[in-house]
Amino acid sequence: MLIDADRAGAALDEVIDDEDDVAIAAITVAELLVGVALSDSTHRTLRQRFVDDVSAIVPILNYDSTVASSHADLLVATRRQGRQRGAHDLIIAATALAAQRVVVSADPSAFQDLPGISLRWHGHSSPQA
Repeated sequence: MLIDADRAGAALDEVIDDEDDVAIAAITVAELLVGVALSDSTHRTLRQRFVDDVSAIVPILNYDSTVASSHADLLVATRRQGRQRGAHDLIIAATALAAQRVVVSADPSAFQDLPGISLRWHGHSSPQA
């Protein structure tokens, strides 16, 4: 959701309410920074400000040994399912799984059917698998 908000030029407070308990995977910061680096000079400052706001307000969850273990489990599951997933999406899912958090995404197909992942998108949620 943050990537889409950044691309749309939305302010952080348009995406996250004060009462929301939000955290992001460190890889999400990398994705946001790629958007800054690839944007034209007209949009670069606004996009950098968005990333700065996110980094200042939203806790960033690091890729540690607990996340690595969850990541390995998800890699095994996707291989057994025979369904490729984006590398960053799996890291986001592993971070959420390790932290016992819900994944919020504008692209639910990237996270559906991952064992143990609770998913919410556009006001909908799925039970933990």
